[in-house]
Formats: sequence, structure tokens, C-alpha cells
Amino acid sequence: MEKEEREVRRLSASQAEQKPTAWATVNPHHQMTVRSIKDVQGFSTIPFRIPDKTDPRLVVDFRSISLSVTQTIEKHSSEKKGDKAEDHVRAIDVHKLSANQVFTRYSTHPTLGLEKAALERLANGPKNRINTPRPNPILKVMNFVFGGFNSLIWIAMILCFVSYQPLGGNDPQIINLGIAFLLLLVIVACSTFYGLVDWKAMKSMNAIMNLIAERAIVTRDGQKIEVDADELKVGDIVELSLGQRVPADLYLFEVSPDVRFDRSILTGETDAIPGTVEMTDENPLETHNLAFSSTFVIQGSARGVVFAIGNETVVGNIVAMSSTGKIKLSRLQQELNTFTFRVAIAAIVMFIISIIWWATYLNTYHAGYATISTAIINAIGCLTSFVPEGLPICVALAMTVIARRMAKRKVLVKNLSTIETVGSMSVLCSDKTGTLTQGKMFVEGVRFADRDFYSGEDLMKTKGGELALKVGYLCNDAAFEIEDEELPLEKMGIRGNSTDVAILRYSAVNLKPESSLDDENKIIYSVPFNSKNKWMMTINQTKQGNFIYLKGAPDVLFKMCDKAMLSNGNIINLSDNNNNLSAKDLLLQAQREWSSSGRRVIVSCFKKINKSLPVKDDKLMEQAMKDEMNGFTVLCLTGIRDPPREDVPNAVQTMREAGVKVFMVTGDFRLTAEAIAKQIGIITSSIVDDHEKLFDSNLIQKYKNMKLHEMKPNPNDPLKAIVLTGDDVNKLSDDNWNVLFALYTEIAFARTTPEQKMIIVEECKKRGDNVVGVTGDGVNDAPALKAADIGLAMGAGSDVAKEAASMVLLNNDFASIPIAIENGRLLFENMKKVVMYVLPAGTYTELMGVISNVFFGMQLPLSTYLMVFFCTFNDVLMSIGLMFCKPESDLMKKPPRNPRLEKLTDWRFFMHIYLFVGVIIWLSCFGMFFMYWSFSNFGFYDLFLVFEKWTDGYKGLSLETLNAKLAESQSIFYVTMAIMQIGNLLAACNRRESFLHSNPFFGRGFNRQLIVCLALNVVLVLVNIYASSYSYANIFRVGNVPVQYWFIPIPLALLLLMVDEGRKYLVRKYPNSLLAKCAW
Repeated sequence: MEKEEREVRRLSASQAEQKPTAWATVNPHHQMTVRSIKDVQGFSTIPFRIPDKTDPRLVVDFRSISLSVTQTIEKHSSEKKGDKAEDHVRAIDVHKLSANQVFTRYSTHPTLGLEKAALERLANGPKNRINTPRPNPILKVMNFVFGGFNSLIWIAMILCFVSYQPLGGNDPQIINLGIAFLLLLVIVACSTFYGLVDWKAMKSMNAIMNLIAERAIVTRDGQKIEVDADELKVGDIVELSLGQRVPADLYLFEVSPDVRFDRSILTGETDAIPGTVEMTDENPLETHNLAFSSTFVIQGSARGVVFAIGNETVVGNIVAMSSTGKIKLSRLQQELNTFTFRVAIAAIVMFIISIIWWATYLNTYHAGYATISTAIINAIGCLTSFVPEGLPICVALAMTVIARRMAKRKVLVKNLSTIETVGSMSVLCSDKTGTLTQGKMFVEGVRFADRDFYSGEDLMKTKGGELALKVGYLCNDAAFEIEDEELPLEKMGIRGNSTDVAILRYSAVNLKPESSLDDENKIIYSVPFNSKNKWMMTINQTKQGNFIYLKGAPDVLFKMCDKAMLSNGNIINLSDNNNNLSAKDLLLQAQREWSSSGRRVIVSCFKKINKSLPVKDDKLMEQAMKDEMNGFTVLCLTGIRDPPREDVPNAVQTMREAGVKVFMVTGDFRLTAEAIAKQIGIITSSIVDDHEKLFDSNLIQKYKNMKLHEMKPNPNDPLKAIVLTGDDVNKLSDDNWNVLFALYTEIAFARTTPEQKMIIVEECKKRGDNVVGVTGDGVNDAPALKAADIGLAMGAGSDVAKEAASMVLLNNDFASIPIAIENGRLLFENMKKVVMYVLPAGTYTELMGVISNVFFGMQLPLSTYLMVFFCTFNDVLMSIGLMFCKPESDLMKKPPRNPRLEKLTDWRFFMHIYLFVGVIIWLSCFGMFFMYWSFSNFGFYDLFLVFEKWTDGYKGLSLETLNAKLAESQSIFYVTMAIMQIGNLLAACNRRESFLHSNPFFGRGFNRQLIVCLALNVVLVLVNIYASSYSYANIFRVGNVPVQYWFIPIPLALLLLMVDEGRKYLVRKYPNSLLAKCAW
């Protein structure tokens, strides 16, 4: 094929010089000859971040400025001064200028764009980035230092200093000062760690965000190229298309008749704003001939001149002026805040009780037992024992690690706290095209009223077939890549939606069009496809007259047709019979057959217009087109195959096993949706109901009085399937929705609009305690993505979809969703394991020691120093290792967590801690403590209820000897607790699975980080005992530990592990037993 024969949709010089009025006067193919975002290696990114959901502060500021500017205009006054943002907006006058004046002001040209000299002059200018106000570093540091559990540590530290002096009097205890400095070290260490984790998280998220890069199509030096959005300069000519985010503030000089913008991020209103080439309001914020940065094109296309970039844009000024609004807390954050609050209250209550007990009882009846200084120090031990200091560190670290792990699977997590929410997802509403299917469509056949064609060569031999290919070629918004012009048509890249791409390639390959085809069929008006109309239209000017070409959904376009063309070119009435079937019946029968096999069916129609059209007046043209939308001739049906993604059936099955229901929500024909749903496993039932079942009065009555959270299918009942259309959705009442979600597990929605998709999501969220996820890639999916608990957008999708979503699947891999669910569940599971590990030692064993000292007159079995050290160093270190535990084998075999019922901690949790693990550790530690004293002839009652008797001469020993032995016994208690916690740690690694099947040392559960933390913890215990006990002055009064006491606790720790193994075995063997119901 000669090069001249393959110059398809090239922008000719004569066309380029046309006066820019509206897209309708320019062949849209000529505007789309550059590489699509999808085909460029990167993914659509965002050089600056605006909050995913509309920021109320941004909306308020925008509205306030707009009102102020309007008032100024009405008063015809320029004297009023406001803040910087208001002054900036008042200074905008570009909307009042003509297109030529704008081109002159910014030294640009509508077809040439910025020239090389201008670009070189602007090269060192500012980037097109909004530099959002950074959080106050002082406030951030203050939060690291004083926030969370650190506030309790500060209280404890201050009280330690006070206990040393002035409460220490003439004989202050140096240990109090030592503990104060230890707590200060803890605060510094934790604050540094928080800061480090935050910095790493920011660095990690910035690196992840750089995986995607927003692009803009610009005209420079007469060439259309694609550049990074942050490289835009004032004066650049930018092309906007459906689904794109506006990359800078633009003056619009060309618009398609149907172009619409979503300004909700600024206005808070969801109404679509039309774009115009004329000023509609003197207020620059209200006029429609300006497109503002960070808004979206939700329909049509346009061209504009950049008049402001970065911080100089409207949104840039508002963001710089306003502070960030409060962010709604995720479920995970709410859980952590609730837990932290309860722990803090319990710690403070215990602290106050111990002080009150000293003041009212001990100081009165046992005056020599404890001074106020000693009482405070003992109470501090009680306070710190309650604080799981490692939990916030572990959660922050784990979320960052999991986000990086998911990034390796090309899953972008836009907000770390949403990781756990996706693990709770119980329903996934998925778009079909490009999500469940490959989005790589190809034409499989063409059907006329009299015959089928499965060979393009045979089709080309008929008059009707040639016209069908011609209409498919001309009535099309896709375009070939100009960079691929040397390649055969079969291999050239094409930019556009999947349906248009398939039809264009099929038509071009078989038609082999020359460059003259576009010139001979000049498009003088066009209406792009949209989800409401479900058709595309072009009006082509030919030598034979003007023709309207339509292509779209058969169920919509058949209503506008009364004739049909046969393959030989003859035209018949749709009602004409052939073998007792009309032409319409034959075409509808073919549509049903093809749809039932999973094909997308498109109908092509045409009509000749014998009157002149007001193409230069959009309003008159729109009315003229409404008058012409009848009397069309059906040309043919086109069957398009979009194969399901190979990994989708396995992913759907994995999610089904995990208790996640997958619903299909698509704009496709009902039979097509049902066929694809069956192919990929969304529908497995042999019987598929329709909407009539939802109106069964018996079923309505059955579910009428049921509580909303109870409306979900019984897992023991056979699976029921149903397919509904958008029209069906419009008819559903609350009672019908109740029946739908209480009875059906397998649901497919077809022929839905964006509004209906959002309704489906909202209705689903109301019932069955559902946590709803939505996947999608198009503009149509954005409302549902935003309405969902979790929105998952495809990386190759529109900017609108990605902005609305919580996560982005960068490689468009549906199979990444089960991975995301598993990681979300794993995060929550590991958080529970950390709390389960920490609490038995801190809030039980250590607390029992404090209680025995304060209320029962026994010397502290564990010194305050060792309590503080254990809780803030040993436990924190081991907790970090737990957060790296691998998922248990049944993690994706059990139902998702119900956030309403299953909290981070519950009665089962505390029963396991305080009636099982905590008891074993407490008895073991106290047993070792009493064993040591028994070798010095001290029995239980020699240590119990002693109070002030602990002094010189007690049991014939000096106070110095008593305290030396006490120091040794406290160290033995500490070592025993550390070893018992190793057993607790190994038991906590698995909630249900046997340690023999999955453990951190080898095999599937191998956990390198936990092994390292375990080894470091042993070193930490050794250093703490021997470095402290042999150090000069030994201010912390740590005693030496006889060698036998290092080994005796080991079988006790193994016993703990074995007893817990037995419990897990019984839970697995008898899942319906009382023990299983009490299992954490």
C-alpha cells in the first residue's frame, strides 16, 4: 500500500486554517490524531493533589469570592479590596476578550500554538503545579511529641520529676530521676519514629504517585504533541476531551455543541456546566467560556488557550488562601481512636484510684509503708502498663509497608487508611467494559435484514456492505495514531473508546480509504456518544447532499427507523415480511442471538436531509436535529466481541469464596450483560429471574418488617440470580430493593445510566451491613465510584474516574482486587494480633503486680523501671515483628468483617486475654517470683500483707539485703515475662491455624522481620539485666538473674503455646461449639 493511500484522518493545511468556531464545523477525527493517554507508557497522573471528595472549605471560599466579585461588578466599583484570591479573580478579564485579542495578548496562534522562540523564553518560568500550603511543621512536630499515647507518657515523666524533687525531700530517690529520663528517652524515641514513619510514608506515596503522569495535548510550533501537564505554559493551545481533567485555566475558543464541565470540586454542585465561546457572565467565576484547572470534561470536547497555570489559577489561589478542611475519619482511624481513648481512660482511672487509696488508707493505717513519692512512682507503673505504645507505630508502619507492597502489584492507594476498608468490602459493583473484559474489541460480524457477513472481503463486494463500512468509518470518534502512519492499517494504533476503535479498524482495513474520503464526506455537525442518548451522530456533506449517520444502541435507534437496507442496496419497509417475519423481527432476532452469545450489538442508520441546516447556531441546530430524529433507514447490525479478561473468572471465584458478592453494573444490552456475567462466573445459577420477581407480594411482605442490616441472602440457601435493566431500576420501590438484596446473591444490572449506578450503590449500602466497592474506568462510573465506600478505578481510565476513586489499578488488572482485599484483611488481623500480644503482659500481669503492692501490702514483683522498660521497648519491638505476619490460609475463605459488629476489641477478645493467656502469664511470673523467695525461706504469707513490716530485721535480714533480694526477684519476674511473651507472640501469630502448619521460622508463614525482632528482644533483655545490674551505682536497682531462672520459664512458654494449640484444634474441629463462639 502506498503511503498516500494510508494518510487517514491527517489534518490538512486547508482544514487547519479554518476559523475556529465550534467542533461541529471541524471533522472530529482531525482533532484526535495524537497518541492517547492509554497508549503512552505512563498512566494518567495528577501533578498536584486536590482532595478526593469535594472540600467544603474550597467550595465556601469559591462561593464567597464569586459573590464578592459579583457585588463589585453590580456596583461598578473597582475600589473594593479583598484578600489576594479575591483581587486575583477581579483582575481576570480574559473572558471579555475576543478570541483574536486573546491570541494577541498571549502571543499564540490557534493552529500554530506557541512558537519555539516563545517556548524558549518561557522555559525557565514556573511549573504548572499548585504548591499547596504545607502543614505547619511546628504543629506537626508537636503532634508527634504530644499526640496519642505520648500524652500519658508526658504525665508520667513530669510526675517522676516531681517525685524526685520537691516531693523527695531531703532524701530524694535517684531511681525516680532515672525513670523520668527513661520516659523522656521513650518520648524522644517514639516521636522520632513517628516522624520517620511519616516521612517514609510521604516519600513512598510521592513515589507511587509518580507512577502516573497527567498528560495534555497541545499545539506547539504547528505540531500537536503530548506533554506533561506540569510543563504547560501560558499561551499553550490545549485540547480537551471526554473524561479529562482540565490541566490549567483556559479560555475556550472552540467547543463541541454538547461539551459539559463538572465544576463540583469548586462549586459543590453536581450540575453539568456547558462550555461556550462567548462570555455568559461578567463574573469570571460564573461565565461559561472559561474552563478552570482541576475541573473535568464530562461530555464533548473543546480547545482553549492557557491564561493561568499553577498557583496563578483560580483553584491555586483559593487553595493558597484556605486551610485544609477536616478529613472524615476512616473506619480504621475510628477504631484506633476509640481504643486509644478507652485505654487512656482506664490508665488514668487506675492511676487516680491508686493515689486515692494511698491518701485515704495506706497513709493512715500503714504510714511507713509508702511515701507520696513512692505512691506516685508505683501509680506511674500502673499508668504505663496500660499504654500499648507500640500500636500506633505498628499501624503506621504496616500501612506504609502494605501500600508499597500493593504498589508493586500496581495498585495505587490514594489514602493509607482506606487499606483496611477494602478488606471489609462485602459487595463489589463492577463495570463490564475494560474492567471485566479486555476492552480490546473486534468486529465479529455484520448483519443486514437479509443476510449475515463474517468476512470483510465478502461485505465489501456488496453495495450495502460498502455503505456500512463507510458509515462505520465516518461516524466514528476514534482516530489513527499519526506516528504509526508507516505501519499497515491492521497494526496502527488507534485512539478512542473501545467500540469506536473496533469499528474504525474493521472499516478501514476492509474499505482501504484514501485521504479524499474525508474531504468528499465533510463532517459539518456531530454529536459524540454519551450514556444518556446511547448513540453518536454525524452530518456529512457530500456531492449527493447532506446525510445523517447514526450508530448506537438498537433498542434506542430502532424507534427512529421505518425502513431497512438490504445487502444489495435495496431499501424496504421494516414491516415487510419475509418467511412470516418482518425485517425488524429478523434484525431483533439477530440482536438477541448475538447478545446472548456475549457480543455487543451496534446498529447503524442513515437519512438524507433535503433542507439547509443552521450549523453555525448551536441552539437552532439543536432544535433542527430534534425535528430530524425520525424516518431513518436501518443499515446493519454490527456484532462486536469483547473477550473477558483471562484472570477475571478466577478473581471472581476468589472473591466469592471470601464472601464478597460481585455484581455487574453495565450500560450494555441485557442479554449481553447476562452472557458475559455467566462466562466470568458472576452468574452461576441456571435460572435467572427478571424484575417481576421483585414485585411478588409474598416476598415483599416477608421482608417488609426486616431490619435493614438483616437484608442479605441466607448463605445456606441455593444461590439465586437476577438481571435488571436501567428501566427496571427506575421502577423499584424500597420494598423491591429489600427483596432484591435479601434474596439474590448473583445480580447483573444492564442498560444503566450514571445516575442509576449511583442509586444502586446507595441502595446496596443501606442494606445488609454492606461495605460497597465499585470498579470502573469511564466518566460514567465516577458518581458511583465517589458514592461507594471504596472506589477502584482502572489506570487506563479517565481522570474523572481516578479522581473519584480511593484506589487505582494502574495495570488495569482485575485480579489485583482480591490481593487488595487480602491485604486489607491482613492489616486488621495483624492489628488484633498486636493488641492480643501486648495486653496480657501490660494490662494484666503488670497490673496484678501493682494491685498486689497497693492493696495487699506486697513489694512490687516488677519494679517501676522494669515495667516502663518492658512496655516501651520489649513489647514495641516484638509488636513490630507481628505486623509483618503472613496471611493465614483461611483469611480469604471466611466472610468479610462486619464493621458494625466486629470491632478491634470485643468481649471474646478480652475473655481470651483475661481468662486464658493473661492468667497463664500472670501465674507463671508470680510462680517464678515466689519460687525464688522460697529458697530464702520466705513463704507466700511472708510476702503477702507485709506493708510497713518490710524494714530492717524483717525475717532476720537487713533492709539492704531484703532490697537486694527484691531486685533479683524483680529481674526474674521481668525475664520470665519476656520469655512468656515469646510464647504468647508465637501463639498470636495464628488466630486459627496450627503453628505446625504456619509459623514464622520456615514455610508459608516465614517472617524474617519477626525473627529479627525476636533476636533483638533477647539481646535487649540481656543488656538490660546485665548492663544495669553491673553498672556504676545501679540507679535502677536491677538485680542479677541466676542462670537457672533463664531456662525454667522456657517450658512454661512452650506450655502456653501448646495449650493455645489445643484450643485452636478444638475450635477447628468443633466450629459450632461454645469454645469456637468464644474464640477471638
